[in-house]
Amino acid sequence: MSYEMIAVVMFGSMMLMLLTGQRVFGAIGFVGALAGVLLWGTGGVDIPFSSAMKLMKWYPLLTLPMFIFMGYVLSESGIADDLYRMFHVWMGPVKGGLAIGTIGLMVLISAMNGLSVAGMAIGATIALPELLRRGYDKIMVTGVIQAGSSLGILVPPSVVLVLYAMIARQPVGQLWLAGVLPGLMMATLFIIYIYVRCRLQPSLGPVLPVEERDVSLAEKLRLLRAGLLPLAIFAMMMVPFVKGWTSLVESSAVGAVTALLAAILKGRMTRKVFEVSVRQTLAISCMFMWIILAALAFGAIFDGLGAVKAIEDLFTERLGLSPWMILILMQLSFILMGTFLDDTAMLVIVAPLYVPLVDALGFDLIWYGVLYTITTQIAYMTPPFGYNLFLMRAMAPPQIGLRDIYWSILPFVVVMTAALSLVMVFPQIALWLPGFVYGN
Repeated sequence: MSYEMIAVVMFGSMMLMLLTGQRVFGAIGFVGALAGVLLWGTGGVDIPFSSAMKLMKWYPLLTLPMFIFMGYVLSESGIADDLYRMFHVWMGPVKGGLAIGTIGLMVLISAMNGLSVAGMAIGATIALPELLRRGYDKIMVTGVIQAGSSLGILVPPSVVLVLYAMIARQPVGQLWLAGVLPGLMMATLFIIYIYVRCRLQPSLGPVLPVEERDVSLAEKLRLLRAGLLPLAIFAMMMVPFVKGWTSLVESSAVGAVTALLAAILKGRMTRKVFEVSVRQTLAISCMFMWIILAALAFGAIFDGLGAVKAIEDLFTERLGLSPWMILILMQLSFILMGTFLDDTAMLVIVAPLYVPLVDALGFDLIWYGVLYTITTQIAYMTPPFGYNLFLMRAMAPPQIGLRDIYWSILPFVVVMTAALSLVMVFPQIALWLPGFVYGN
């Protein structure tokens, strides 16, 4: 078979298997292993097996359950409630202040968990009812919750960037640092949009009544201390790592233990909280491990059989596309796939094709990891089948319909597209911090 036909058969078979409703890891791993045997011979069986052994020996994989456990301990123990109360009191006097505070809450939740689903759950159950009760526009605040929750896959410790690091064989620490400035920039753009919109249309985000804002300074400071607890945990975890005092795995263990101790000292660590945290950690960690294993096996065979080279020649030699045109087409394909797939499935499906191609085109794989993540955030909220749209529909109160959810995300998608464009045009937004810390 020609290299082009191998690429078409393997990629087409994988998509066909996914359409049957099979598990993502099962479909991808099966196609990879079968192609290895049929196209490479009996020796092809060793390739997926070798990939499995590489995964099991990959020491940074231990960070995955640690960060997931830390996030669930902090969210299940109710520490997120203290965060929202802090923003409620401090931001109440500002037009749209609670919506702005909700973005701040989402940034901190992202630093606690690294998953967008956790931010969506906390925002929809804690922040959304409070915003609606105080007369905030339901369409605007629905968009605020969805946009804010998407920050979870960009702000460290992003689990999605860990997954990308494993598949692209890039340093997790550099990817996390690369996501810091773009994540904060995007959160700032959200806040600017909310503030300007509420200044122009005060009815969308009214100021809190005086009686709710009339809180003593001592109470404000107490809430500030309680709200800054997750930041302190994040600092205890990340500062030693950035300084080089601990390895990535050691830092993740510090974060998990610190979060557990904080929940115990605040009297929030019940048997139920601990059991839910452990069960969810086990379930999500195993899911990610199977998906990574399938992706590595498929990628090794796909690349080894020459399919990646064939696709690179198709774009650059036959179609004559420039590297930037190819990169833009890749980003558009992510947005298209995001209408029916989540971020993990998207990465696993196209990583064997895109990552080697991006490298061959001369782009920085750390920078591309940030581009992928931001594009995934946009895809999460793109109608008609964006992942976050249906999560919001499942969690939102009855007065918020699907039409409201669709309308709510349009301005935030524009803001996120602007952020993506800035990172593409100015790569140093993503690359400056890892370069400064690691000295390259």
